[in-house]
Amino acid sequence: MFSLIDYTNPWLIGLGLNTILLGLAGIAPKKLLTPAGLFHAWFLAILIWGTLGWQGYAVVMFYFLVGSGVTRIGMAQKEAEGIAEKRSGARGPENVWGSALTGALCALGVGIINSGFILPISQSLLLLGYVASLSTKLADTTASEVGKAYGKSTFLITTFQPVPRGTEGAVSLEGTLAGIVASVAIAFVGWGVGLIDLLGVAWCVLAAFIATNLESVIGATLQSKYTWLTNEVVNIFNTLIGAIAAVLLAWTWIMIIK
Repeated sequence: MFSLIDYTNPWLIGLGLNTILLGLAGIAPKKLLTPAGLFHAWFLAILIWGTLGWQGYAVVMFYFLVGSGVTRIGMAQKEAEGIAEKRSGARGPENVWGSALTGALCALGVGIINSGFILPISQSLLLLGYVASLSTKLADTTASEVGKAYGKSTFLITTFQPVPRGTEGAVSLEGTLAGIVASVAIAFVGWGVGLIDLLGVAWCVLAAFIATNLESVIGATLQSKYTWLTNEVVNIFNTLIGAIAAVLLAWTWIMIIK
């Protein structure tokens, strides 16, 4: 009976690996996720490994580890000012899916194509959308956290009027530069594991810049007007814009050079 089990099946590998990591994270003294967040991250990680293998997993893990790290930059100061992430940065289910829903849908699309179904978008563009969505989210997280910790001057993106650090829609030079560096770093991870090519790195970085600034515009103009427009919902829009922008940039480039 046991000989019939395919131990090379990516879904089985993803289930085993992430169940082990779930147990280790549960007993770790420093919590990066809430208990519910752990379960949702476990499910997401299995989905990513099952559809994109270790390559897609490497990208999402890079986002999670770096994103969790930058959230803790200047934590004491940000908590004192009342602008720190809730739960000292520990991610809950809403954070998991706010950050990774777009990427998960792209990964699911790749899995559907690999199963033999035809979708109205190529696998390479879905992979680009996957990396771009996480590039966008890491850029946004890094820009926000570095800006709140080290931003010397913060301005409302719609009016360029000075505002306090942590204001929705505020941007700073320090945060913007840090966000660009973060998007470059994770895009190169995507290139290094073979999900995108070097031109794809450029599309991811450009798309992340566009989406991150549009997210600031949403924060400055709409977020306070609608109670349903929470940070997590805005994050979904942010990553979706990043993925779509990268795909459109790549598609436009292909049309130009043909």
